[in-house]
Amino acid sequence: MSHGRRISVIGLGYVGLPVAVAFGRGTDPVIAFDIDESRIRELIQGIERTEEVAPEDLKASNLVYTCDPKDLRQADFHIVAVPTPIDATNRPDLRPMLSAARTVGGQLKKGDIVVFESTVYPGVTEEECVPILEKESGLACGPDFTVGYSPERINPGDKVHRFETITKVTSGQDEETSRIVGDVYASVVTAGVHRASSIRVAEAAKVIENTQRDLNIALMNELALIFDRLDIDTHDVLAAAGTKWNFLPFTPGLVGGHCIGVDPYYLTFRAEQVGYNPEVILAGRRINDNMGAWVAQETVKRLMKAGGVSSQSRVAVLGVTFKEDVPDFRNTKVLDIVDELNEFGVQVQVCDPHADPEAVEEEYGAHLTPFEQMEKADAVILAVPHADYLAQGWSLVTGLLKPGAGLVIDVRGRLDRAAKPDGVTLWRI
Repeated sequence: MSHGRRISVIGLGYVGLPVAVAFGRGTDPVIAFDIDESRIRELIQGIERTEEVAPEDLKASNLVYTCDPKDLRQADFHIVAVPTPIDATNRPDLRPMLSAARTVGGQLKKGDIVVFESTVYPGVTEEECVPILEKESGLACGPDFTVGYSPERINPGDKVHRFETITKVTSGQDEETSRIVGDVYASVVTAGVHRASSIRVAEAAKVIENTQRDLNIALMNELALIFDRLDIDTHDVLAAAGTKWNFLPFTPGLVGGHCIGVDPYYLTFRAEQVGYNPEVILAGRRINDNMGAWVAQETVKRLMKAGGVSSQSRVAVLGVTFKEDVPDFRNTKVLDIVDELNEFGVQVQVCDPHADPEAVEEEYGAHLTPFEQMEKADAVILAVPHADYLAQGWSLVTGLLKPGAGLVIDVRGRLDRAAKPDGVTLWRI
């Protein structure tokens, strides 16, 4: 590593671990810190629950796993990659980030640089984190240590767009720090770096990336709501419109996960703080947040048309993670479908081979049923199109239906419509 800095990474989740592994390919060890002792034990054993790093890459990395904050003193370039969720009222929850700042601050030395990767609204790094770093360290930001911000762009499950192959936005509080931060990341990011003009610019850039995507999907979801009332298949419309060279290829669906469904609220929170009432962004959020309930309501309507709904009616839901082929179920909107079906008194069973049943139950109180224990259902909802589900296709879905039942809800429109068996009623967003 030509930059000559000693790296620590604080937070070894979906973002932090790939970052640590990338820097760990060098000769100098990387201090890989997490407060979760079970996570550290697993990583030492080569177990990687997020599936974001291949076992061979994990094994080949020069990482020092630790839960002891004192080990951070071995490094002089600290990368903070902890979650920044929202609370029950959709307001930013900065507690993990501020806690990490306290941890790092307690170990800071003169000459250290602290870089935050967590998604925030403009101003958090300098206005919220720096005072904590100064208080805990007894040092002054500027003369003694400096800070930077380099927003994460990790896309869970994406095997093409990886940490090293995505252009990295970097920034620092002054010109020299900005140069060092850019050089450090450029040593491992083959796609290169973009040096933002300020930390606030980099923070703002991150928060609008997913806001833009959220709004585009919200438009597709609103179109789906309209076309459903017009008895027009939304995917047919998009296929036709998509033949125009500048039509953007977005599709309707559930918007969950830790980024797209969360980041816009960071921006709207900050906008309201400075006296602006955001309209378009929050309108898109409302549409996307209501899609799970709408899917459930349409399912019940079709069950009623097919013969009614009773306490004996059963719906099988395939998939609970926020997207296909990943174990990540953070902020999943599939459970909105489940909750709404429960409100109608429908029995619901959920299956997902990618999600950890104990973790899902602990986080959401939702029970996952092993596929082989799934009972025959009046309707099947293919909520998450995992590759192993699609490989089995219609035989998997219809095999879960009761004799004579024929309602299938394909949320993402991934089943082959031309191969639909006779007697099956297919509905998709």
